[in-house]
Amino acid sequence: MKTLKIGDTGIYVEYLSLALRRAGFSPGKITDTFDESVHNALVAFQNSVNISSDGIAGEITYSYLLPYLKGYDIVTAEPDDTPQSLARKFSTTPEAIKAANPMLESFLPGAQIVVPFGFDVVSDEVAYSYELTGWFMDGLKARYPFVTLATAGTSPMEKELKYFQIGTGGNSVFFNASHHANEWITTPVLMKFTEDYLKALSGESSLSGRNPRELYETKSLYVMPLVNPDGVDLVTGALSVTDQFYINARNIASSYPTIEFPDGWKANILGTDLNLNYPASWDKAKEIKYGLGFTGPAPRDFVGSSPLSALESRTVYNFTTEKNFSLTVSLHTQGEVIYWKYLDYLPPRSEEIAKELSRVSGYAMETTPYASGFAGYKDWYISFFNRPGYTVEIGRGTNPLPISEFQNIYPPVKNLLTEALYLA
Repeated sequence: MKTLKIGDTGIYVEYLSLALRRAGFSPGKITDTFDESVHNALVAFQNSVNISSDGIAGEITYSYLLPYLKGYDIVTAEPDDTPQSLARKFSTTPEAIKAANPMLESFLPGAQIVVPFGFDVVSDEVAYSYELTGWFMDGLKARYPFVTLATAGTSPMEKELKYFQIGTGGNSVFFNASHHANEWITTPVLMKFTEDYLKALSGESSLSGRNPRELYETKSLYVMPLVNPDGVDLVTGALSVTDQFYINARNIASSYPTIEFPDGWKANILGTDLNLNYPASWDKAKEIKYGLGFTGPAPRDFVGSSPLSALESRTVYNFTTEKNFSLTVSLHTQGEVIYWKYLDYLPPRSEEIAKELSRVSGYAMETTPYASGFAGYKDWYISFFNRPGYTVEIGRGTNPLPISEFQNIYPPVKNLLTEALYLA
């Protein structure tokens, strides 16, 4: 995180506000402006941890605040520490502490103890970025150590495409989000579903009426919440305007003045639309998009120089062929529809499952519009594996949908993803 002081604005001020609220020093409403309320809350926090109360968020201050963004801290056990005493001290529960430390037989003095805080890790109040998503993924891994956290590849800016693997079953399922940069709200939606699933597995909550333990034992769920990290950082403001990648993207956008920058940016940071870069009638997609004037790197609709020319789509392609998924769901925005077909392919049970996903979510089943009906991930997956694959357009409005829409969007999508996992 960058150093912040009063008068600064942007996404990292939101993260500072969120961390202060979670630490018990709320500046009020989460804001992207470092105003007097944020300053006062920060000074109070700095005083509480006995560091310089200069009202500037710098390296030392962040070292104390970052655990509140990750949702846990690591403490060194002292004499007489127990799960109960630590739970009282950190406003959490003994059960949460035990779940995060399954291999620890006793709290001997000097032992390193993972202490989850008494709030959910995944936030629905701030815009997302690669860095925030990484903190939250780390936080979920710490709270629920039975989950696997790994990396499938990297982006042009060398950001890792991270994924979770949850479950021991032989039937593998893949959920992914944020192929498109200005559809970044799909990332917190998928992250929140992941957290809800993990909480249900730990007995903390239910999961849309399904037995989480049965799902865990019969399925292996793979979750990649941020396929396009560079593009998302561009749209949400996490990428500095002085960064050369930002400058290059702005130069690309200048050739398309009717597309708002950066809000209209769907592509990866180099100007390739990742969901038009898969080997499924790619030449047809090229013909259509070239006909619309997208013949080179662009904020959207450029199919790339060849199928899988983009690092991110090539990573997802390789990951999919390696894991051999039985069903996939890709989250996009917006329209509240389920795209379930590609050309005349009709994989076994694909229509039956689509009808159930529609029933539990209230989303309509539709066929993809012709102009966007080729070279997508779903298209390639269906044609290559002949298995059910779905693109789900969540929410309604104009992209990028604001985080304030999260509470409206999430409940039906949670039902849909739970049902997809169950039916796979």
